[in-house]
Amino acid sequence: MAFGKSLFHAIGRVSLVRQIAAGLALGIVIGSVSPQLGLAAGLFGSLFVGALKAVAPVLVFILVAATIAQHQKGNKAHIRPIIILYLIGTFSAALTAVIAGMVFPTHIVLAGAGDVSAAPPSGIVEVLKSLLMNLVANPINAIANANYIGILAWALVLGAALRNHGSDVTRQVVADLAEAVSTVVKWIIRFAPLGIFGLVSSTIAETGFGALAGYAKLLAVLLGCMAFIALAVNPAIVWWKIRRNPYPLVFTCLRESGVYAFFTRSSAANIPVNMALAKKLGLHEDTYSISIPLGATVNMGGAAITITVLAMAAAHTQGIQVDFATALLLSLVATVSACGASGVAGGSLLLIPLACSLFGISNDVAMQVVAVGFIIGVIQDSAETALNSSTDVLFTAAADLGRQRNRAE
Repeated sequence: MAFGKSLFHAIGRVSLVRQIAAGLALGIVIGSVSPQLGLAAGLFGSLFVGALKAVAPVLVFILVAATIAQHQKGNKAHIRPIIILYLIGTFSAALTAVIAGMVFPTHIVLAGAGDVSAAPPSGIVEVLKSLLMNLVANPINAIANANYIGILAWALVLGAALRNHGSDVTRQVVADLAEAVSTVVKWIIRFAPLGIFGLVSSTIAETGFGALAGYAKLLAVLLGCMAFIALAVNPAIVWWKIRRNPYPLVFTCLRESGVYAFFTRSSAANIPVNMALAKKLGLHEDTYSISIPLGATVNMGGAAITITVLAMAAAHTQGIQVDFATALLLSLVATVSACGASGVAGGSLLLIPLACSLFGISNDVAMQVVAVGFIIGVIQDSAETALNSSTDVLFTAAADLGRQRNRAE
């Protein structure tokens, strides 16, 4: 008994990243050495995916409603230009990911990948019709059936109503519910190493190493998009604001914020680092004291890339042709969705079903794509957080320096 407790505490002291890496490695070994045992271990993966499927609709509904309800009106301190930069950056990231998904189509191995609940939409007209019908779905049915468009719509409406007419006590209750659901998600994520072990071992047992090649290509597309945003798109946006070489500022933010965020894998945990960097850059405290925490919530270019790339991969895997108009709509949905991904472990992954619903992809298949995201998440989540957090300081500095330039002129 004492040995079991000691082993449990020893495992608990190992970081989740290392546990996931160990589960991935062990799954590869078991799946290749003993396919029969690998298939049996697939039960752990099924349980993990099932838990994610159960909590995701409730998470999206409560989290978005709480975010809107708690939003403060009438904020000053020159925040509006920074919010505009946040939205432009996030939309640019989503659009870049859509283009990358079209240029580098990725197919990933999913168990039962051919199972779809409905025929895929034939074009933008059918997508919009389905979107409108899902918007007015019964909210209880939307949560029960994982209709993420309806969930998002009702969450926005309820959050706005609570913001304008709810008491402080009511808004606090909703915020506490959001914190509670987020805690439940964190508990589930603690079982990710075991779930990934089961998923990888059963996948290797069924398909061999071909699945890992697809995962590697998917990760390459994700990281390529994030690098392009960090080194090309964001500098262009900064130049538009300050009208001078943006790269010294870009590299400073990547070096002094992005590196820390890569290893902490938490935008919230990186807020003190960003505050110190903003002070070092000589920015106005009245501005960055608000914009940095706000950016950790709504500035989610990396999350938009993750949501879009994996949704596009799901569409290609299902043999769905994505036209440009639908892809543009996906960029908008990913931009809005990414703002709700903060503060939750694996938050961007849990919003993938929302994007997949635009293509008529069933929740069962979408959650398998989420599970693939957790397999590559050891690297994906670190890079995503580094991009998100470093951009908080970058855009705050760009808006501040741009305002100083306008005054000088």
